[in-house]
Parts: sequence; structure tokens; C-alpha cells
Amino acid sequence: MKYIVRICFAAALACAAAVAQAEYPDRTVTILLPSPPGGSADATARPVAKALTEALKQPFVVMNRAGAGGAIAYAQAANAKPDGHTLLLAVSTISVLPEAEKLEKRRPSYQLEQFAPLALLTAEPLVLMVRADSPWKSVDDLVKAARSAPGDVKYSSSGKFGPIHFPMEMFSRAAGIKLMHVPYSGGAPAATALLGKQVDVSAAGPAAAAAMSSDGRVRILAQWGGKRIEQMPEVPTLKELGYNAEYYLWSGLFTPAGTPPDVIAKLRATLRGMSTSPGFLTDMKNSRIPVTYLDAPEFETYWQRDSAALIKLTREIGAVE
Repeated sequence: MKYIVRICFAAALACAAAVAQAEYPDRTVTILLPSPPGGSADATARPVAKALTEALKQPFVVMNRAGAGGAIAYAQAANAKPDGHTLLLAVSTISVLPEAEKLEKRRPSYQLEQFAPLALLTAEPLVLMVRADSPWKSVDDLVKAARSAPGDVKYSSSGKFGPIHFPMEMFSRAAGIKLMHVPYSGGAPAATALLGKQVDVSAAGPAAAAAMSSDGRVRILAQWGGKRIEQMPEVPTLKELGYNAEYYLWSGLFTPAGTPPDVIAKLRATLRGMSTSPGFLTDMKNSRIPVTYLDAPEFETYWQRDSAALIKLTREIGAVE
């Protein structure tokens, strides 16, 4: 009799566990974002949240947690309960902030091992631009000017170790030139500094650069991709021009490490479906951001390779600045 009771009790526990697993998510899921409203990361997070809400029948809510170059959001996500109810939409800066904090003699607020990648969502090369009234008509013109006056040509960025700082430093190293780095508090202020003649050159995402080019405010010189991009096929890559610099500002979805495998599997399956759904693709097209989807295993490989390159460059930059 006791044996039968034990079997029944074990069966009941198994059934209860199966029900609990099937119910994920059972409440609102927060998607942390390391930037303020607006911008490409926010424009990606909103369609993702909408698609996951529709597919999983629970609210997925974007929470903007800007500050400290993204470290506030990354640390909050890293230390969240690993049950799938806190996700993180991160950009490529997630890879470098722990190393940057060590270079600044601070204790890192998180480690990369605290995250489990779910999916790569976007990966866009940045675009190199000058003002429309600039005397430089080409990248070679810019390089010649920088070589004739080392350190005089100024570029704006969204902050030290940020997503504009890295590609500009890659370019300057590839070209063998020295540029003066002028950091600002974000991509929009960096572009404003260029337009306001506070700096000579800057970089932006393809959509933002195209908008400024179409109304005659900037001249686009090149972009950091491995090949020409659909929305601006006339713009050469830096590699085409002989400068070995390639960089992508990517965004990806993560969950805290230790999240149950069944929850991760459900999220991955839902995200795979989302990546080809007409509604999601239309929303992303309206945001002018192309989808570059990779499932978790492929994304992890991509992330490791990208992180290694960016961490190496972080150390080089930190040793100089």
C-alpha cells in the first residue's frame, strides 16, 4: 500500500511539473533594454515584444534601462531570477563593458558567463559620413587630410567603448591615421555634433545616415560591412577601398544563465517562428531595420568571435587613451 502511495505521489509531482512547464510564461515578461526610447535597439525591441506577446499569450514589456553605457541593464539582467520572465535585448557593447570596467580599475558589474544567448536579431554595418559641405569627397580625401595633420581631424562617438568608437578606431588603425575622439552621450548627440560643425566626421546606422543624406545634410563615404548593403548599393565598403575594417552593430536576445532548458527551448522555438512571420517582418521593415536571424547555437559562435575581437580592441584603446 505504501509503495502504491509513493508511486501515486511521484506521478502527481510529475504531472504538476509538466503543467508548470507548459504554463510558461505565467505572467508578464520584462525585456530589458540598455538604451533610452528611440534608436535602433528600441525599434527592434518593440516588434519583438509584440510578436512574443501574440505568440505566448502573456505580456512582453520593454523596459528601457539606459545608463553607464548599458551596464545598468546588463547587470540587472545578469542578476535576475533565471526563470524566463526577465530577458535582455543587448547590443554589441555587452561584450566589452566588463573589460572596460577592469581597465578603469573598477569591479565589473557583470560577466559574460551570466547570460545564455537565445537569438541574434539584427546585425548592421555602420556608415562613415561627413557633412555635405565637407571638402572631403571620398575616404581617401579624409585619410590624406588626417595624415597631413595627425590628431586634428575630429570624430564624434556615442561614448568611449561605444558602438561608434569601435568602428572608428578600427578604421583609423587600418588607415594608419590618428583621429581625435570626441565622445558624446549617445548616437543622436554624436550626429548633432557633426551637423553642428563641432567635429569633422562620424558614423551612424544605415537608416539614420540615409535620412541625413537624403535631405542634404551629410555625405556618405563608405560603410563597415563585408559587402554592399541593399538600402544603399552605391556606397562602397571600407574593405573594397583597401581598408581592412569590418564592424556590425548587432542586437540579440539573452536570458540569464541557468534558465531551465524547457523554457529556453520554448523561447527559441517561438523566436524562430517570429523571425519569418509576416507581421514581425513588416514591423521591422517599417522600422527600416533588416532582420539578421541566428538561432542560439549559431548566435553563440558569432558572439564569441565578435567578443574576442572587440575585447582585444578594448585593451588596445585603453592602453592609448
